[in-house]
Amino acid sequence: MRFEIPDDKKLVHEMRIQVRWGDMDAMGHVNNTVYFRYLEMARVEWLESLGGAPSPDGQGPVIVNAFCNFYRQVTYPGELIARHYVSSPGRSSFDTWITLERADEPGVICAAGGATTVWQDAALQKSVELPTWLREHLT
Repeated sequence: MRFEIPDDKKLVHEMRIQVRWGDMDAMGHVNNTVYFRYLEMARVEWLESLGGAPSPDGQGPVIVNAFCNFYRQVTYPGELIARHYVSSPGRSSFDTWITLERADEPGVICAAGGATTVWQDAALQKSVELPTWLREHLT
């Protein structure tokens, strides 16, 4: 099953990620689970850049689904460029999309993933309306 990243999306953040030796597995390439860490790093750094770091005591993002398509193997050493996009803001949720490409091979996407993010109140354990400050960055 492959999920495709939509054309109708907004680029909101870009970051570089160093591939670490420990990211690789016995097959000699970055382990598939590590890609989800890379996607998480991009989402969290973007939210932190907006002043909205996840807070276990207040409100913040929770991921309700996630996927990653693997196109090309990534190995150590290397540096990745993560491009973070958003789309489809609703009352309490939005979609995130992230592409990963090697810095030394611009434009060649090695992996692409995404997630549906729901804004929740941790104490209530339920979704709440997206804050105005965040909604402004989604549209």
